[in-house]
Amino acid sequence: MVEASADGNVWTAVSHIITGVIGSGVLSLAWSVAQLGWIAGPLAMLFFASITLTSTFLLCNCYRTPDPELGPGRNRSYLEAVDMSLGKKSARFCGLFIQITLFGIGIAYTVTSAISIRAIHKSNCYHKEGHQAACDYPDTYYMLIFGLAQIVLSQTPDFHNIQWLSIVAAIMSFFYSFVGFSLGVAQVIENGYVKGSLTGIRTSSPVEKMWLVSQALGDIAFAYPYTLILIEIQDTLKSPPSENQTMKKASTISITVTTIFYLLCGGFGYAAFGDATPGNLLTGFGFYEPYLLIDFANACIVIHLVGGYQVFSQPLFGNVERWISEKYPDSGFINNEYSLKLPLIPAFRLNLLRLCYRTVHVVCTTSIAMIFPYFNQVIGVLGAVNFWPITIYFPVEMYFKQRNIEAWTTKWVMLRIFTFVCFLVSMFALVGSIEGLISAKLS
Repeated sequence: MVEASADGNVWTAVSHIITGVIGSGVLSLAWSVAQLGWIAGPLAMLFFASITLTSTFLLCNCYRTPDPELGPGRNRSYLEAVDMSLGKKSARFCGLFIQITLFGIGIAYTVTSAISIRAIHKSNCYHKEGHQAACDYPDTYYMLIFGLAQIVLSQTPDFHNIQWLSIVAAIMSFFYSFVGFSLGVAQVIENGYVKGSLTGIRTSSPVEKMWLVSQALGDIAFAYPYTLILIEIQDTLKSPPSENQTMKKASTISITVTTIFYLLCGGFGYAAFGDATPGNLLTGFGFYEPYLLIDFANACIVIHLVGGYQVFSQPLFGNVERWISEKYPDSGFINNEYSLKLPLIPAFRLNLLRLCYRTVHVVCTTSIAMIFPYFNQVIGVLGAVNFWPITIYFPVEMYFKQRNIEAWTTKWVMLRIFTFVCFLVSMFALVGSIEGLISAKLS
C-alpha cells in the first residue's frame, strides 16, 4: 500500500478521537445513571474517564521506539506496539481481543444506526397519528441500508483518506449530544423538579438490580475507550512537535469534552425521566416533540455512526490485509491495485483483496446485528470485553517493559492493584451484560 504523509495536528486528532469516543455509547448513559443512581452514576463516568486517560498516556509513548519522542522505529498500530514491546505470543493474544472488539463495534454501530433510522419514522408517525398509535417498523431493512453504505465506504484505502469523514462525524456527535442534553433540561424545567434517587431505579429483587448495575457499568465502559485506534490516529500526526506530546494534548482535550457531555446527557436524562428513563435517550420516545429536532438529531447519529464504523474498522482492515500481503507477497490478487473511474465521482484505487474481504466483513457484522438487535445489552458486552485487556492490561504491561519497572516496587504494586480492580469490574459487567443479552433473546 502507498504510505500517505502525516499532516495531522492536535485538532484533527481531537476530531478522530471524538468520532471514536462519542458514539452510540452516549445514548445509553441516562439509562446507566438510572441503574446506578445520583452518586454512583456520575462517579462511574469519572472513574472510566480517568482510567481511559491514564491508559492513553501510557500508550502514547509506544508509538516510537526505543525513545518515545526521538526513536526512529514506528509502530503503526496497537498490535505492532504490543508485538514490539511484549513479543509475538502476547501479540497473538492481543490480536484475538482486537479482532473481536473491532468486529463487535461494527455490530453495535449497525444496531444503533438502524434504531435511529427507525426512530425517525416512528417520530413522524407519532406526530401524525398520535402518541398512542401503533407505529412499529422492522430494523432489518434499515440495517441492510447501513450495511450497503459501509461496503462502499470500506473501499477507502486507509485511515489517512477519511479525515474529512471523521471531522463531519465529530460535528454530528456534538449536535446530537447537545440535543439530548437540551431536551433533558427542557423536560426537567417542564416537570418542575428533578426525578431520580440516590440509589437508582427500584427493582423487584436484589438479583435483578445487580444484573442491571453490571449492564450499566458495561455500557459506560463501552462509551469511553478508544485505545484500539489511538496509535492509528497518532500515525496521522505531523512532527515536530513529537507525536506523543500532541496525542496527549489531544486526548486530554477530547476526554475532558466528552466527559462533560456525558455527565450532562446522562444526568439530565435521568433527571427528566427517573425510573422511566429509556435505554436510548433519543430513540426510546421519552421525547416526542419537537419531532423535527428529534428527527434531525437521529439523522446526525446515523451520519456519525457511518463515520465511526470506518474509524474503528480501518485498523482491523489494515491489520488483516497486511498479514495476508506479507504471507503471499507474490499474489497479484492480493497486492495489485487498479485505477477505476466511474461517472460523476473521482477516480479511486481498487484492490481485489480489499473488495472481497471488506465486503464479507460488513456482511457479517450486519447479519449478526440482525440476530441480536438489543442496544443496551450489546454495547454492555462489548464494553466489558474490550475494557480490561485492551485498555488496561496491555498498556500497563508495555509501560513496565518500556520503563524497566522492577517487581514489588511501589509503582509495580500500585499498577498491579489497579489492573486487578479493573479486571473485577470488567468481569462483573461482562457476566451481567451476557445475562441481559440472553434474557432479551429468549423473551
